[in-house]
Amino acid sequence: MIIDSAVAIAQRRVGRRGEQYFAGRTGAVIERSIIAFKSSNWIVVLTGFVEPVLFLFAFGYGIGELIGTVAPGQGPEVTYAMYIAPGLLATSAMNGAIYDSTWNVFFKIKHGRLYQSMLATSLGTLDVALGEIIWALFRGLIYSIGFMAIVTPLGLVTSWWAIAAIPAAVIIAFAFSAVGMAITSYMKTYQQMDLINVVLLPMFLFSGSFYPITVFPEWIQAVIQALPLWHAIELVRGLMLGNITAGLLTHVLYFMVMILIGTALTTKRLTALFMK
Repeated sequence: MIIDSAVAIAQRRVGRRGEQYFAGRTGAVIERSIIAFKSSNWIVVLTGFVEPVLFLFAFGYGIGELIGTVAPGQGPEVTYAMYIAPGLLATSAMNGAIYDSTWNVFFKIKHGRLYQSMLATSLGTLDVALGEIIWALFRGLIYSIGFMAIVTPLGLVTSWWAIAAIPAAVIIAFAFSAVGMAITSYMKTYQQMDLINVVLLPMFLFSGSFYPITVFPEWIQAVIQALPLWHAIELVRGLMLGNITAGLLTHVLYFMVMILIGTALTTKRLTALFMK
């Protein structure tokens, strides 16, 4: 029955545009990830959730007592904890997606040889790419929901628009996971993989998570405004603080472009690696 099903799927793909890339079985890849996740180490996931919470209490309530209020750029001044909470939520979405779409994918490519096995079936490279990317964004979503569940009872959410921060976190995680997997597919050594952290840490520190970027010269501000995490923080901060402007759509468009480019590059790279 399994063989017949695989043959039937392959036959239905014949003549379709992109038949060599997409079989419509992305769900099978996600299902495999869910099964593997059930037997994985939950401590790894838990640490990714705890990290932004520790930052919130250490900086928001520790250093925040010394700082007082901060002007978020639009709207009235807010407490320092309220200012950094959106940045930490956006960072949680990014980290959750990046962890799964980089190191986990690298192991599967270089050591697990998982994708070779998948692509020996009726799955196409786009099925694999979408399945892995969607699964990675799911981890980012979990981190974001967990963090929101912490900050809401603390009184750091003052607008009903904050509900939209969760869908925004999904878009952010989707974009980072797509680009993360695309970049990882070009990595060949663990030393090269370390470059990912070299990029992520400065982006986290300088993208407006803890202070307005207006403290920098204009040319540095322009560089920061090109970074994806800055767009993520501005999008989530605008929603959580209720500062709704048309400019938020610009951030959404930025991530849509990231998603399209990342998914296309990942599919192309998987095809080049495993469909020779």
